[in-house]
Parts: sequence; C-alpha cells; structure tokens
Amino acid sequence: MSDSDRRSADDAGEHALLEFEHVDKYFGDTHVLKDISLDVEDGEVCVVVGPSGSGKSTLLRCANRLEEIQNGDIRLDGRSISDPDADINRLRQRIGMVFQSFNLFPHKTAIENLTLAPRKVRGIDEAAARERAEELLAEVGLSDQADSYPNQLSGGQQQRVAIARALAMDPRVMLFDEVTSALDPELVGEVLEVMRGLADEGMTMMVVTHEMGFAREVADRVVLMDEGRIVETGDPESFFENPETERGEQFLSKLL
Repeated sequence: MSDSDRRSADDAGEHALLEFEHVDKYFGDTHVLKDISLDVEDGEVCVVVGPSGSGKSTLLRCANRLEEIQNGDIRLDGRSISDPDADINRLRQRIGMVFQSFNLFPHKTAIENLTLAPRKVRGIDEAAARERAEELLAEVGLSDQADSYPNQLSGGQQQRVAIARALAMDPRVMLFDEVTSALDPELVGEVLEVMRGLADEGMTMMVVTHEMGFAREVADRVVLMDEGRIVETGDPESFFENPETERGEQFLSKLL
C-alpha cells in the first residue's frame, strides 16, 4: 500500500486493520514489550526485524493472544482483542499464524491438516472444505502431495502446508514468525516465494524474519525493534539505504 493510499484512508476516517496501542508485555519482572504503538493497514506487508531477544516474536504472539499483554490495547478491524471477554476462538479464525516449527498433525495427511479446522471450528461441510484445501495446496505448489503425511515431506513442503492450513480459515491477517529459520538454505526460497505470492494478492501480513532480501523486496514497511521497543520504521528503500537512527545503522552494518 502506497503512502498516498494510507493518507486517503486516514482522510476518510478509517482505522488500520491491526492496531497496537501503547502495548506493554512482561514475563515476570522482565519488560519485553515497551510502549509499542504500531498500525498495520489493510493489504500492507509489515516486516519486523531486529536482533534476537528484541521482542519481535512476542509482538506477533500477542496479536492473536498466545500471550496476554499487561498494558495498552490491540485492535483488529477496530475491535479490541485484548478485552478478556473477547471471543478468542473467533479471533484466531481471523488472524492466521505460521510458526518456525511447522506444527502439522503428524498422523494426518496434508489435505487432512487443511480441512480439520474449517470443518470442526467453522462448520464447513467436508466436500467444501476439501475443495478449498485442494485450491490452497495448488496455490502453494503441492497438489501432488495432498495425501502425503508430514514425515514424507521436506521441511520446505511442510512449511508450505502450514501456510496453506492457516489460509484455509480465510484470515484477515497473516502472521509469520521466522518461518524459514528452521529450514535448510536451499529450501528457504520455495517458502518465501509463497509469501511473495500472498503479498501480490493483497494479503495483510506481519512478518518477523532475518531474510533481509525478502524485507527489501516485498515489505511495504520495515519495523526495527531493539530491547522491546520500536526504534525505527520506514519504507524498505529508506530503511536499507539511509536508516534514520544510529541503531538502525549498527544493525544493518552487521547484516549487509
């Protein structure tokens, strides 16, 4: 989404699709997210980068309440998801998440992994769920692996199944938490290619990654986190070519 598109949305009084407002998160006495405020617009690809331990993954986990926040608010489409009375199951239907570990059901085939939640959670009949699952497996290039079990698939194939499984719930937002970190280097590209395709289709995405090439190529905005804070945000060209902060320069100097 271009800056002009975002300004038009703001002028129309529309809210961002996913909003973090003054969010604080503690693990015991450790303050891991410190006054985080961030808006992710509909259709935007927001890539979050930073050193290990900076709070990137925790931020994503708070977005679908795998972790609870202590202060602030997180809103999806204008509705608070931090409210204790919020319907967590309904929320998680609208926010898909893909993890570093694939978390596929080992005793179910690829297509069974995709159809289970739509049938059990959304009440979709088996024929419709299977038809949608077949479409998604084709989209991630795995039509020929529909009846394979996870242990028969490569790591890259398993991760693509995991992405398709998250998409099977028709989410508004997709969260990707270092989804290529556990893969052999030669398998990384096939997963990133699927993510590029989703970006091209207009899927709203928050992506935590160490893949700077992907961030430079696909992101609408790059967010740099350090020690639990957002220290810099910008479009990829500005961030990579002319970072605004000393911390941004230090981070990039160690990577590029």
